Amino acid sequence: MSAKKYKILFVSSEVFPFVKTGGLADVSSALPQMLAELGHEVRIVLPKYGAVDRKFKIHEVVRLKDISIKIGDKEVLFSLKSCFLPGQKIRVQIYFLDNQEYFGGRNSLYADPMTGEDYPDNDERFILLSRAVFELIQKLGWIPDIIHCNDWQCGLVPVYLKTLYKHEEMFSKFRTLFTIHNMGYQGVFPKSSFSKTELPAELNSEKGLEHNGKINFLKGGLLFADVINTVSETYANEIRTDEELSCGLKSILQKRKNDLYGIINGIDTRTWNPEKDKSISRKYSIKNLEGKQVNKEELAGKFGFTYNPEIPIIGIISRLNNSKGMDLIQEAFPEMMKMNIQLVLLGNGEKKYHTFFEKMSIKFKDKFASYLGFHDELAHLIEAGADIFLMPSKYEPCGLNQMYSLIYGTVPLVRETGGLADTVIKFDEKTEEGNGFSFKKYDSGLMLKELKRALKLFEDKKLWQKIMKNGMKSDFSWNASAKKYIELYHTILSNGN
Repeated sequence: MSAKKYKILFVSSEVFPFVKTGGLADVSSALPQMLAELGHEVRIVLPKYGAVDRKFKIHEVVRLKDISIKIGDKEVLFSLKSCFLPGQKIRVQIYFLDNQEYFGGRNSLYADPMTGEDYPDNDERFILLSRAVFELIQKLGWIPDIIHCNDWQCGLVPVYLKTLYKHEEMFSKFRTLFTIHNMGYQGVFPKSSFSKTELPAELNSEKGLEHNGKINFLKGGLLFADVINTVSETYANEIRTDEELSCGLKSILQKRKNDLYGIINGIDTRTWNPEKDKSISRKYSIKNLEGKQVNKEELAGKFGFTYNPEIPIIGIISRLNNSKGMDLIQEAFPEMMKMNIQLVLLGNGEKKYHTFFEKMSIKFKDKFASYLGFHDELAHLIEAGADIFLMPSKYEPCGLNQMYSLIYGTVPLVRETGGLADTVIKFDEKTEEGNGFSFKKYDSGLMLKELKRALKLFEDKKLWQKIMKNGMKSDFSWNASAKKYIELYHTILSNGN
């Protein structure tokens, strides 16, 4: 473990609590904070969207006002304003990229909320984000050791560093890490977008940013970053070996396999912790599991079920689409309803699943209930009150709910993929090792078979408690993940790529 303290510039298109569409925002808040608590100097660059609440105190920085760059033929003026991550022991500084046309005038991050279509100028918006990083470093004279870039929105940062800025003395010192949170989002634009980047003409080809006749920002990050990582070891392996999961970029990831790492995300143990959770009616711990039954009884009541400690409650909290295995659940549903279970679902997504689950909650109201929408408090109650958590994802870069479930003693049943494979270890009756249930092939029959096995073991109270406790011993704190990132920074800098 390196004792050196690093300067890290963390670039992301969303950071909680300012703006959030998914897990990226949580990572972009929790990881920098934990790195700072471990003694490193971290600063974050983030666009100042219209959705950023005015309650946050964001200040002008005289040196970073009215900076001008060209995007294609357009002269673009922007400022970088300063703020801190709120409510933290150690202050992490944030630089907000402020430009009314591209960010300030829009509440939504990537797509028009009226049409659901991506903004047509997303190429220009995130070219601006990448270029702003270099302007910030020049104007501040603050030289990071590492620029940590996240997802396609930051994909051009490593490209600019190795091309447009490669002869700048100031920029020769630092290295880039590019983190992929989901290969499914790549930042794909028409070929005409290339002229807006000001990058060397030779990159306007399959050797550079072009992919299938379009410009691909993610590909830029994969080709030019010093090191790449993703959010679980298994997903890192899957995206370089599996055509479908690589979303068309398998050959590049395969070429870079020696520079590709997997580090599982942490979870916020201040919010997700059965010993401290403010959203549940009875707190409990590995030493005292009685409180879990109190939460189970409340959960049964909330969904209109008759509480019975002998009947397992199965919880699902998910986006309702195929990538989350909803098609498997739909296929298996008639069979599941023959079992002695109670099933609760919280989530929203595709209309066809909303319709299906609404119908099923009327047909099987004594054993299936759903809440179609987002409800944070209810999510906590399901994690605390359910016995089994079902998460049969088709792919899952990291996944958080299976980790929450393990910490809450709610035994996960998952498909063995991505982060699910790295955190849920199939229980073995002989050795009594393992913390959950899993199946390999994406198949509803195999899911049902493993569910039947789980229900059989649930009848043995002593053995079931053993499985619960195996999971509750896990350490998914950001402290553990942040230390792995520090080791990775050390590897990047000692390679001197």
